[in-house]
Amino acid sequence: MTSLTPETHVVAEIRGRVGCITLNRPKALNALSLDMLRSLTQTLQAWRDDDAVLAVVVRGVNKEGPFGAFCAGGDIRFFHQAALAGDAALEDFFTEEYALNHLIHTYPKPYIALMDGIVMGGGMGISQGASLRIVTERSKLAMPETNIGLFPDVGGGYFLSRCAGRLGEYLALTGLVLTGREAITAGLADGFIDAGRLPGLWASLERTPFENGASVERWCTSHLSTTAAPAPWPAKEVDRIFGLPDVPTIIAALEATDSDWARQTATTLRQRSPLMLHVVLDQIRRARGMGLADDLRMERDMVHRCFHLRPGAASETVEGIRALAVDKDHAPRWNPARIEDVTPAEVAAFFESPWPVDEHPLRRLG
Repeated sequence: MTSLTPETHVVAEIRGRVGCITLNRPKALNALSLDMLRSLTQTLQAWRDDDAVLAVVVRGVNKEGPFGAFCAGGDIRFFHQAALAGDAALEDFFTEEYALNHLIHTYPKPYIALMDGIVMGGGMGISQGASLRIVTERSKLAMPETNIGLFPDVGGGYFLSRCAGRLGEYLALTGLVLTGREAITAGLADGFIDAGRLPGLWASLERTPFENGASVERWCTSHLSTTAAPAPWPAKEVDRIFGLPDVPTIIAALEATDSDWARQTATTLRQRSPLMLHVVLDQIRRARGMGLADDLRMERDMVHRCFHLRPGAASETVEGIRALAVDKDHAPRWNPARIEDVTPAEVAAFFESPWPVDEHPLRRLG
């Protein structure tokens, strides 16, 4: 049962006893639109209650064919247009995306993510909640939102804050891109397979007589290596510096440290949105003490503030997207311009919910 038309960006089919989802928007690296979020949600809800479906497997296609690109995130050009136009669909997008993230994290059947190629932002949101997160030699994982004046949303506060030591702060602030094996080291992937073996694994899902969902997951796991890569970051230095109390202290410590890693990290942070670096550090530390639903509610408050504290073109996020993806001048005019100029009040505003508790758009999350 394949729902494939030329414009179908989410292809859902039951192969044998396995629900197979293909993200099919290769020209946009499978960036998620509101329609795609709705298709994913409807499919997962239907299969959750369908005894014929034992487990779910999700992949993305690239321009050359199956696999090769998982999901580059949410459709940031849509964010830019909608914010400038005052389009209410922008609010719907984040409410429905975060509800989908929660559905995946709490899904009662095995949900297996084939994280081949780019897995960033919203792509992490639909894979980090998987019961089995599979990477390849082509995988590139990151939460690079500080580069566009945003923060690692889609549950990023929850899953990054669960990384060892202060690795979550480091990944969230810098947006460092991880290879597949590095992602295993970071605790953001479970197993590795050579990309060339993915078509065979996918085909076997239809042919193998599985007894239950656990046997589907065991079958996929049996094809994986769990060998991690040596961490490309100096773990003790990450913990020492990214455990410091605030961003100005972190950047000062980096700039006072004589190592290539410290110099490169400081240079990276100086290019990011100063305001959002402060917000993100607070986000990760708050989220460390939260469950998933509360973290997603906090992030829903924060993303509303990203677009409404300063509306339209004045939004730090709109400016960041403009510089990266619209005008592509790579010269964002951050406000404030320097890490040292951000005030505590500017940061605190992101964590004030615009909704009473009983009217919050994600109030029904468990």
